[in-house]
Amino acid sequence: MATHPQTPTSSNAFSFLSKGWREVRDSADADIQLMRDRANSFKDLATSFDRELENFFNSATPPFSVPAMRSPPPREIEFVKSLRPKLSEIRRAYSSPDFSKRVLEKWSPRSRIRIDLSAIKKAIVSAEEDGIVDFEKRGRRLSFWEEWKNEGEGESKDWEPIRALKIRLKEFEKRGSSFEAFKNSEFLEKVKSGLKSMCKEPEESKEVPPLDVPELLAYFVKQSGPFLDHLGVKRDVCDKIVESLYSKRRNHLLVQSLSGEESSIVGNGNINDELDLRIASVLQSTGHRHEGGFWTDHAKHDPSDSERHVAIVTTASLPWMTGTAVNPLFRAAYLSQSAKQKVTLLVPWLSKSDQELVYPSSLTFTSPEEQEVYIRSWLEERIGFKADFKISFYPGKFSKERRSIIPAGDTSQFIPSKDADIAILEEPEHLNWYHHGKRWTDKFNHVVGIVHTNYLEYIKREKNGALQAFFVKHINNWVTRAYCHKVLRLSAATQNLPKSVICNVHGVNPKFLEIGEKIAAERELGQKSFTKGAYFLGKMVWAKGYKELIDLLAKHKADLDGFKLDVFGNGEDANEVQSAARKLDLNLSFQKGRDHADDSLHGYKVFINPSISDVLCTATAEALAMGKFVVCADHPSNEFFRSFPNCLTYRTSEDFVAKVKEALENEPYPLTPEQRYQLSWEAATQRFMEYSELDSILNKENNGEKSSLDKGKLVPKSVSMPNLTELVDGGLAFAHYCLTGNEFLRLCTGAIPGTRDYDKQHCKDLHLLPPQVENPIYGW
Repeated sequence: MATHPQTPTSSNAFSFLSKGWREVRDSADADIQLMRDRANSFKDLATSFDRELENFFNSATPPFSVPAMRSPPPREIEFVKSLRPKLSEIRRAYSSPDFSKRVLEKWSPRSRIRIDLSAIKKAIVSAEEDGIVDFEKRGRRLSFWEEWKNEGEGESKDWEPIRALKIRLKEFEKRGSSFEAFKNSEFLEKVKSGLKSMCKEPEESKEVPPLDVPELLAYFVKQSGPFLDHLGVKRDVCDKIVESLYSKRRNHLLVQSLSGEESSIVGNGNINDELDLRIASVLQSTGHRHEGGFWTDHAKHDPSDSERHVAIVTTASLPWMTGTAVNPLFRAAYLSQSAKQKVTLLVPWLSKSDQELVYPSSLTFTSPEEQEVYIRSWLEERIGFKADFKISFYPGKFSKERRSIIPAGDTSQFIPSKDADIAILEEPEHLNWYHHGKRWTDKFNHVVGIVHTNYLEYIKREKNGALQAFFVKHINNWVTRAYCHKVLRLSAATQNLPKSVICNVHGVNPKFLEIGEKIAAERELGQKSFTKGAYFLGKMVWAKGYKELIDLLAKHKADLDGFKLDVFGNGEDANEVQSAARKLDLNLSFQKGRDHADDSLHGYKVFINPSISDVLCTATAEALAMGKFVVCADHPSNEFFRSFPNCLTYRTSEDFVAKVKEALENEPYPLTPEQRYQLSWEAATQRFMEYSELDSILNKENNGEKSSLDKGKLVPKSVSMPNLTELVDGGLAFAHYCLTGNEFLRLCTGAIPGTRDYDKQHCKDLHLLPPQVENPIYGW
């Protein structure tokens, strides 16, 4: 019986297809199992890595809570610094969305069974052409292939090891913050310091040679230099003694093999610096830290506040038209223009009986508030703006013999402790001659003294003046050294005081600059502004230049024939001065004193000032500001004015005559804008801020202190070495306090009786408690 020819072919084809499909399925199952095994191993590796990190953090974190430190964060451990970039790179790689796909592409196993399906395809096609293929079975088998394929794709998207790894990495990132806290913890800092102490270099433990007796003596002499200066021992002699005492030890140290640090200290050529750093190195090697001297007062105003406070204390007040009343007032006004500080002006309050002796035209005030209104009104008329500063009063008494106001009681107590930051003492020697109270440098963070008056020149003119000047000179040194951090001298005509520098920190009333500009404008228009000759203006006392003026005019009366001089002034010696001029038949016209800005004085062309007792004559500066000629002596008090072309200085009496004639025959030069600014209070305030170091203090450039280290010097003197100078200053202040507390000693030195404390009238006028209540503990 004949069979159908296509039956065997179809049966063989399906048999071959079934066998091939089983081999494909078995191979795929084997490959998938191999992929799962490798994935499980990778998962175990990730779990082990995570467990190791967890153990690391658990072992590193301290079992107790450590408060945050204020010190800067410690340096990272070296292996942590190298590990952090790698961990960050792993986190970025594992967090990427296509990470799973890349892993499968890299780790998917290759099939080891290669089957050529082209024969199967040909058989199926041939069977389809004959129409005997069972499409139901074929569809069922193909659907199985599609299921397997879809299952594989699903597993590649949701692969469990990758998902677990991502979760672990997120947890690791969260723990990073706890690692930062651990890194900045006190525990780690203690561990690091302990490791450093165990691993110190052997050179650091090298002992510093101890001090010997000549070194100690040399340092004692060096620190005692200012005190020896009071005794007449010059600075050069002290330096030679220090050098001779220290030179032998210095040579011995140079011979020794020193460490790098010591070699930078010894042999730099400066004996004083070497000695300072030698002492400091020995003290530092012992672990000593200087926390303040015996006299140091730590209860001071905190300069960390947002606002600083400046207190200006002076010895006179308007309406007394003297330099110590006018100049501090302008200083307070211009300092108050800055928002960096608040300013208080502290001026003396006089009882009515003293006011009648001091203030002109019998002008008196019944209360401090009334006098404050007068002061502010006078000031605003001249500066052209409203000054925002406080005016306070302290008790004072007028001394007829000294012709000055002496403070009564402790002046420093009238500045509240919360405002006791920076003090400016106008005439510090005058304020502290009989000061019996708290030390200024103890109460204030920075104390600046401004010397206005050459007291030695005035005292020498009195009876037994040389002896008195000797004692006053040393007392001035004493009090300024004990009560000031910095002293500014207006000119070299003043006494050379400790801690002092020379700088003119005074300006002129803006009204005089306006007068000068007005006169210059009139001259440009061809108008003749100066219609009068020469004049002199000043308080009529012999010491204010009247003696020198009469002597010059009397000696060269013939040379100055026809020369007339108008003199304006009031004073205690007015009658004597006028009488002397009449006896010598001098061509002087005496008139009452008046304000230098008065309209009647604008027409004068020449201002003559022969005084050599002034420190810095305000009237001279005002005359220059108004565009006048000034004829003055070649004296240190006039050094600041020499740069102005209208200032004509003389050295001899013959030179005086020549300069007067030159001024009368010529016209003054107009002031340039630079010269006008140099005379202004804006420029004076800028100079004051610079030379008093207030600029750096208020701007906190030095953070309230300066480093005592130069380049190459590694030992901080201010930290490890006590300052003998501060100790001496404190001792001087304490001795002064003891002496001024004794009423008998006060009277012997010329103090006004009863000025150790203020009196009942002061209590009534200033609304003060009695001194017995204010200071219940009785001292000296």
